[in-house]
Amino acid sequence: MPWKLASFGTLLAAIVLSGCSTAGSTKEPVAAEPLHTRCEATGAEFAVGKKASPELLEQARTRAGAQYARFLKPNDMITLEYRSDRLNLNTDAGLVVTRVNCG
Repeated sequence: MPWKLASFGTLLAAIVLSGCSTAGSTKEPVAAEPLHTRCEATGAEFAVGKKASPELLEQARTRAGAQYARFLKPNDMITLEYRSDRLNLNTDAGLVVTRVNCG
């Protein structure tokens, strides 16, 4: 008797899961965006000497090819993990960018 129940359960699971297949889908595949892009700090060197602003941050992030970007003020607490997809714009106390680097 247990074999009959196990066989019936397996058959029932196969029928239920067959409804999940997408073989008959007519949609075209969508190209996936890369999850991480590597930051190149040289693309953001133009920001050195400029006043920190959201527009500058976004422009520097785009030019560096980074996924994320942030301003780092002199006394900011930061984590020590390295992220190759993040751009750091270091500023002085007057919020003028003094250095750019990735990480």
